[in-house]
Amino acid sequence: MKKWMFIVISTVLLLAGCSSKTSNSSNSKNVTQELTYASTSDVVGLSPILTNDSVSANVINQVYETLFKRNPKTMQIEPLLAESYDNPNDKTWIISLKKGIKFQDGTDFNAEAVKYTFDKFRDPKTAAPRASLLEPVESVNVIDDYKVEIKTKYPYGPLLAALAHTASSIVSPESDKNSDLMKKPVGTGPFKFVSWTPGDEIVLEGNKDYWNGAPKLKKVTFKVVPEVSTAISMLQTGKVQFIDALPAEQVKRLESIKNVKVSKAEGTPVYYLGFNMKKAPMNNLAFRQAVAYGLDRKAYIGQLNGLGIEGNSVIGPKVFGYNEISEDSGYSFDLEKAKSLVKDNGFAGKEVKMLVPNRDMYLKMAEIAQSQMTEIGLKVKLETMEWGTFLDAATKGQYDVTFLGWANSTADGSELLYPNFHSDNIGTSNRISYNNPQFDQLVNESRQIIDPNGRKEKLKEANELLVKDAPVIVMNQGVVTSAVDTSVKGIEIDPTGQWSLYNVHRE
Repeated sequence: MKKWMFIVISTVLLLAGCSSKTSNSSNSKNVTQELTYASTSDVVGLSPILTNDSVSANVINQVYETLFKRNPKTMQIEPLLAESYDNPNDKTWIISLKKGIKFQDGTDFNAEAVKYTFDKFRDPKTAAPRASLLEPVESVNVIDDYKVEIKTKYPYGPLLAALAHTASSIVSPESDKNSDLMKKPVGTGPFKFVSWTPGDEIVLEGNKDYWNGAPKLKKVTFKVVPEVSTAISMLQTGKVQFIDALPAEQVKRLESIKNVKVSKAEGTPVYYLGFNMKKAPMNNLAFRQAVAYGLDRKAYIGQLNGLGIEGNSVIGPKVFGYNEISEDSGYSFDLEKAKSLVKDNGFAGKEVKMLVPNRDMYLKMAEIAQSQMTEIGLKVKLETMEWGTFLDAATKGQYDVTFLGWANSTADGSELLYPNFHSDNIGTSNRISYNNPQFDQLVNESRQIIDPNGRKEKLKEANELLVKDAPVIVMNQGVVTSAVDTSVKGIEIDPTGQWSLYNVHRE
């Protein structure tokens, strides 16, 4: 029997923040423990089971918790609501839970809550957009009040990474049965839901009964500010204290503001142009190759002010399974070759519908890609949509080409390739409808091997096949960014782009 025990010693510095009415909030003598975060998009919803987007996850991560978490510094998996786990065999996981924890509705966190959450998550009737995370799970069984058994259909190497994902957050069974968690979330986390005004703001308050000690932040507001330039002005004047996912063209402006600190670090996100593989000529390799050769991605990345990393590999350097050799499998910019492929295959003048979410980084990608695809002989028509509407349209395949991203919250290559490109997930998270049996088999093997080296080899093969087949073209590997008022202390953004406000305070 393989035994794993975690001893967690947490020294938690709990501090918090909000805006003052002065132009430089960091010099205010009356800083309250409140904080306002601004995003250009509203959440899709507030249930971890029913959402799978970074905007919603930012709120969900403050209210809910998972059994395990990834250490933002070491990127190693550590327990959170779990205490320890055993592996009696390679298809059985016995997880012991922390005791004395309550949900924000006053009910107990226990093994029954874990079983309820994971059973609902896996139920096809639920249609959870990230159900693929627990697809290998055969059953979830309660051993006693604080011990749960998870049996898998086959050895599943990334299980702990899957259990650390936002979508695997444990929900209150009582609240889920009696209310709508999409509108009123109830978890075990350090912040409690107060209100949501769609299109405007979400308000949370510090959970004074939080099991690991109450946060110092008394109030957190997630403000929807559609124009990023407006959000930056609000940051400068102290009406907002925190923004992330910074647009490249605004970095120099942000760095010049005295009361703002800008942070940048290489991350796990990947951003790519995706082809609708159910439509012609997008399902023609020659067409995809023409576009791949026609995109001058190096020139595009040069405009990102250090906020993007060039590469052909879908699995990026910060993600488990990356191999530098795989970069050579892709396509380099060759304008004449692109034009020749378009002309020789009868694609000249083809009208292409390019679907784009109204987020600055995607709009910039679209602007440049539209120009370059036009230059090789295509006619590209842009259609922009609000974030939630875009996700729905992309899932339904209402486009020819589009721009997508993946935060890689698990930092695991299998859990990048499987949800996005495996045929099991066409109609849900595989929004490009890619279907390649050889690729599927390699991804399956990468998930069913426990040995890390064996998994890496299968991921290398699958990744290189994907890059050569080009159902997606990597625009850039991500850099995670933030801009915070200098009065805010304790914010750490990990390589996946996720953050917690639990250890944050204002000075």
